[in-house]
Amino acid sequence: MNRFALLSLYRSLTRHRLYAALNIGGLAVGVAVFLVLGLYVRFETSFEKWLPRHAGIYVVQTVWNLPESPVNGAYPNTMGGLLDQLREDFPGIVGTRIRGGENGGSVIRGGVATAEDVAQVDASFFRVFDLPMARGDGRAALASPTNALISESVARKYFGTANPVGQTLTIATDAQTNYQIAGVFRDLPKTSDLRLSILIPLPRTPPSESWFHWGSTSLQTFLRFDTPAAARAFSQTIPSFVNRRGLADLGKNAWDTQRIAVLPIDRLHLEPTGSQSASRKITVVTLGLVGLLTLVIAVVNYVNLATARAGLRAREVAMRKVLGADRATLVRQFLGEAVLTVIVAGLTGLILAELGLPLVNAAGGLSLSIPYALVVPALAVLAVMVGILAGFYPAVLLSRFPAAAVLASARSPGGGRAGTRTREALVVLQFALAIAFMIGTTVLVAQTRHVRQSDLGFRREGLLVLLSMRDSLVDSAQRRAVIAAIRDLPGVTGVAVGNTAVGGSGEDNSDNVPLPGVTGPGPSLRWSIVGPAFFRVYGTRLLAGRVFDEAHRADDDPSRAKGVSIAIVINRRAVAVLGFRSPEDAVGKTVGGDRPRTIIGVVDDMRFSSPREPNSAAYYIYYREPERTGTAVASIRFAGDPRAMLDAVRKTWQRIVPQVPFAADTADSRLNAFYETDDRATRLFGIGAALAVLIGCVGLWGLASFNTARRIREIGIRKTLGASSADIVMLLVGQFLRPVLIANVIAWPLAFVSMRTWLAGFDDRITLSPLYFVGASLLALAVAVLTVLGQSLRASRAAPAWALRHD
Repeated sequence: MNRFALLSLYRSLTRHRLYAALNIGGLAVGVAVFLVLGLYVRFETSFEKWLPRHAGIYVVQTVWNLPESPVNGAYPNTMGGLLDQLREDFPGIVGTRIRGGENGGSVIRGGVATAEDVAQVDASFFRVFDLPMARGDGRAALASPTNALISESVARKYFGTANPVGQTLTIATDAQTNYQIAGVFRDLPKTSDLRLSILIPLPRTPPSESWFHWGSTSLQTFLRFDTPAAARAFSQTIPSFVNRRGLADLGKNAWDTQRIAVLPIDRLHLEPTGSQSASRKITVVTLGLVGLLTLVIAVVNYVNLATARAGLRAREVAMRKVLGADRATLVRQFLGEAVLTVIVAGLTGLILAELGLPLVNAAGGLSLSIPYALVVPALAVLAVMVGILAGFYPAVLLSRFPAAAVLASARSPGGGRAGTRTREALVVLQFALAIAFMIGTTVLVAQTRHVRQSDLGFRREGLLVLLSMRDSLVDSAQRRAVIAAIRDLPGVTGVAVGNTAVGGSGEDNSDNVPLPGVTGPGPSLRWSIVGPAFFRVYGTRLLAGRVFDEAHRADDDPSRAKGVSIAIVINRRAVAVLGFRSPEDAVGKTVGGDRPRTIIGVVDDMRFSSPREPNSAAYYIYYREPERTGTAVASIRFAGDPRAMLDAVRKTWQRIVPQVPFAADTADSRLNAFYETDDRATRLFGIGAALAVLIGCVGLWGLASFNTARRIREIGIRKTLGASSADIVMLLVGQFLRPVLIANVIAWPLAFVSMRTWLAGFDDRITLSPLYFVGASLLALAVAVLTVLGQSLRASRAAPAWALRHD
C-alpha cells in the first residue's frame, strides 16, 4: 500500500458516498456482530483456564449405566470416600475433594446467619488448585482443622480494611465452629464454575454414613496429572478398580452399573451433566456460527457491491494501462484499497461493538467487555485477511479490462453474463443464510415461549418454596415449629412438606420396580417422599384412584417388615412404564417384588425441573411427618402479593431459626432460572439474525440501484415499444426475486437440520412445522420486494426520451 492507494481510496469514497457508506457500513455491522458473539464464545470457552496449570486438573465423574433409568449419565460428583480408596490403591496419586461450595454454609455473627459459599476441602487442596493468595500461605493453612481461608470479598465484608489474618469467624456447615483466619485468596473470576469464598478443612471423620457407599454422590473429587498420557493411563486402570471396590454395594461386575471417568476441568462447563443434553455447548457453537456467518454475509455483500461497481472504474484502469501500469501494479492498488476499506470498516465495527455491548449485555444477562490488547491485533489480522479475500476478485476483474476496448466503448463494461451470474450467486448465498437465520429465530422464539406457557401439571402461581428447612442444622422440632407458624400467616392457604419441590430440592432418587410375572429387576422409576396435602397444595390433577390422606392411616410409610406392601401414588408416565393399559387399570395393582408397593392412585405428570430434563416415570410414598427427613422442603400456597408473603415467611424463619440463613423463592422465579440460558441464546441469536438480514438488504439495495442505473437505456427502449410502468416494475423486481427464491433451496435444509438438533435437547418441544419455513421465506420475499421496489418505481417512471439519452 502506497500513497496512490490512499489517494485512490479517498477519491473512490468521496465520489461515490452512498456506495461507500453501504460497503463500509455493511462490513462494519458484520465485524461488530462477529466481535460481540466472538467475545461471548471466548467467555464461555475460557472457564477454569485461569487456574495455574489448569491443563493437569481433572474432575472425577460418576457415570450411571442403569437399564431405562432416568438418572443415567455422567455427574461431576462422587462418593465421599472415593479419594481415600484411590490413595490406597494408587499410592502417590494427587487429588482433593470439595464438599459444599455455592451456599454451602453460613457465617454466624450476632446470632444471625449469613449464607456464604463455604467449601470443605482436603489439606492437599493447593496441590491441585493453586489459588493466588493475597495474604498468608494457603498450603500451610489447611493443615490445621481450625484454620480457614477467605476470599478478598469476604474479608472486606466482615473485616473492612483491617487485616483479617489471625481473627476469628464462626462458620456453620454440619455444625457451628470457630475458625481462625489463616489467609486470604484472590476472588475467583467470573469465568469459573467453582463457587468458593470460604475454605475450611474437611472433617477427618466421615460426616455421613454413606461416605464409603458406592452409589452415593456427596462431593466433588479432583485429580492432578502431570501429562495427558498419565491421565489416559490412569483411565485404563479404572474398570478393575471399580469392580474390586464396588463389589459390596454394586454387586458383581460393578463397572456395568456405575463407572467413574476423568474429565479435564476446562471442559466441564460445556459438557452435558446427567441426563441433560449439551444445551450450553450447542448454544455456544450456534452463536459462534451466527457471528461467523454474519461476517461472511458482510464480506459477500462487499464483494458483490465492489464487483458491481468495478465497471464504473474501467476507464480509470484503461488510462492507467495506457500510461504504463501493468496488471500486477493494478492488482496491488485495488487490493490495497480493499484492505484499507476493511480497516476503516473494522475500526467502525469496533466502535459499534463498544457502543452496542451494553445493550447486548442487558439482553443476554452478560458482563462482556472488549480486551483491546487482544482484539486490536486480531482485528488487524482479520482486516488484512478479509481485505485480500474480499478484494481479490474485483481487483482481478478490474485489472483484466482491455484498455483499447474500454476507451473505444460508449459504456463501461459490466462484467458480462459471467459477472451477472456471479453477483446472483452471491445474492443467493447471502439470502440463504439470512432466511436460515429468520427460520431459526422464529423456532427459537416459539420454543422458548412454549416452555414458559406449557402445562407443568401443577399451579405455579401463588406458590413459594422454603429451602432453608433442608439445612442439617435445623432439627425436626424447629421444622415443625416453622411449619405451624407459616400456616398461621395471613394469606397462606396450605403448606406441604416433602423431599421434592418445584425447581429441585437436591434429592434425585430412583430404584427398580420388579413387575409381577416379568423376569428381571424391572423398570427404573424416580421416587419422592410427600407429606399431608402435598398434591392439594400443588393443585395436581388426579387421573384415577385417590391420593394420600389422613382418613387412610395405613398410607403412612412405616418401617414395615419385609414383604409388607406400602401405598404409592404414580404419575401418568409410570402407567405405561409399569405395563398398565390406563390409569384406572393401574389402581389397586401391586408391584415391587419382595418390596411390594400397592398403587392407590395416579396423578398427572408434574415438571419440577428444566424443560431439557426428561420428565420421567415416578412414584410417591407418604410420610405423615415428612419433616423428619433430612432434606425436607416446604411448599407454601398463598394468596396475595408474592413479595409481602416472602417477607412474612422470612421474618418467621429468622425468629425461629436465626442460626440458619433464610432461603426461599417463588415457583415462578425458580422456574425462570431454567429458562434463562435459552432465553439469552434466543435474544442473542435474534439480534445477530436481524443484523445479518439488514446487511443482506443493504447489499441487495445497492445492487438493485446499480443494475437499475445500468438498464436505464433498456427501460427507455421497452417503454418506447409499449411497455407500461407496471411491466417495468415487474421485470426489475422479478429479476431480484429469483435469487431470493433460489436461496430457499439452501436455507430450508440448513435450518431444518440445525433446528432439529437444537430442539432435540428439549423433552417438551414444539413440532418443527412447515409454517416456520414458509413464513420466513415469505418475509424474506417481502423484505426483498420492499428493498428494490423504490429503485424499480423510480426507473419505471423515467421518460423514454430522457432514458435513451442517459449515459
